[in-house]
Amino acid sequence: MPAAFILEEVLNTLRKVLQSTNTLVIFRGILADPAVASMLQLLELVVEDSPRSHLYSEKLAETYALFFSALSAQAELELDKPVGNAWQNHLLNLIASNENIFSHKAELTDLSNFGDSLIQQVKEDLRKLQKLYLLDATQILWALHQTSPDTGWMSWDRFQSVADKGPSESNGFLLKHHLRQNTDWASAVDLLADFYSKTGVGVFGQFKAFRWRRILAGGFLEGIASPDPIRLEDLVGCDDQKEWLVRNTTHFLAGFPANNVFVYGDRGTGKSSAIKALLHHFVDQSLRLLEISREDLADLPEVMKLLQPRRESFIVFVDDLSFEEGETQYKTLKAVLEGGLEARPANVVIYATSNRRHLIREYFSDREALNNGEVRHQDTLQEKVSLADRFGIQLAFVAPDQNQYLAIIQSMARRRGLQMPAEELNKQALQWAQLHNGRSGRTARQFMDFLTAELKLAKETQDWGRR
Repeated sequence: MPAAFILEEVLNTLRKVLQSTNTLVIFRGILADPAVASMLQLLELVVEDSPRSHLYSEKLAETYALFFSALSAQAELELDKPVGNAWQNHLLNLIASNENIFSHKAELTDLSNFGDSLIQQVKEDLRKLQKLYLLDATQILWALHQTSPDTGWMSWDRFQSVADKGPSESNGFLLKHHLRQNTDWASAVDLLADFYSKTGVGVFGQFKAFRWRRILAGGFLEGIASPDPIRLEDLVGCDDQKEWLVRNTTHFLAGFPANNVFVYGDRGTGKSSAIKALLHHFVDQSLRLLEISREDLADLPEVMKLLQPRRESFIVFVDDLSFEEGETQYKTLKAVLEGGLEARPANVVIYATSNRRHLIREYFSDREALNNGEVRHQDTLQEKVSLADRFGIQLAFVAPDQNQYLAIIQSMARRRGLQMPAEELNKQALQWAQLHNGRSGRTARQFMDFLTAELKLAKETQDWGRR
């Protein structure tokens, strides 16, 4: 069969894909993605009938470079196990995270409450996206070579992600795998709606943890791609406190009344870690963790307005909370906790940590001021000590005694699989505590990190010496 005839057949196929993709309606936002936009521009250049010139070849090569660059950045740094080749996996990721009227409504209600016109359009869009998904890299590269034979065209189907090659059980992977196996994506509307309902879309579907970033014109939520991997099982010697946190958070996620939580106590005892570990404990649920700094507490009303309409459940996490004399951010926090005219959203609770039981510093000079003219000075003192009382649950974390500290060390050693006599391990752990920060859960982890590195280095040195 003549090459010219084959080329025309390939070009006709690409024209149909290009035309159908350009008429997307509900999922039209996908067209703004850099890799997709570059691919469509590339297809337009390949199928156009204009005479081929040097300028055309340069434009073709530049467009392909933009496409390859955008796709490689996504494919090589993919954190979840990819499905299909790099282009297919990228398009599936876009479908899973696309914010549109269908995905947003799926977050709020079930499919029976959708208009038939919307559902039919979603089915039509999915058929068009499946054609885009099935683009043949070999055919396109062959067409490019036929059009501009002097350019070196690198294939895009041999990228390697950083993700674990083992099986993945993430909701996103399961959705992508199902779509890959499905010969008619229009039949997957129910599955897609269920996915959006469970995981959310946009930034709330992509991330489980966030930090509030303050800018001149307000603020925004910044997703955290790799939250602290700490687990509740890693925290030893605070079982009662962990149980309270889990019970209250369970109530919260079930839609029952839940309390704001104030965690205070000695430094390095696991206060912050216990809260961050909740994200992994409830990993398959709608829990999201949002960290806001003490300096940005004045933005809390704005944050609440942003979170209120969401279907997810948010723990607003304020770490290392305390206030100096003259600071007034605590008044905003008090109003949000309890006392403001606007009720705290039902999908938000506040968990805060501090090394101090009383969050606003009080000095003896404050009491001496009773004789300096203020008529209702006792009211001022009460205002300063009342902030912590607005938290329904208050949990104290205390520094471990020697036996508890060594129990933490032994527990960490077992989980890490370290082989060392218990007596020697305890001796080194106590020496470390004396030389560094005293006995605490943080000190135990720092010691175990050091010991783990030392033992691994010794083993590598020994293995190298045997070669």
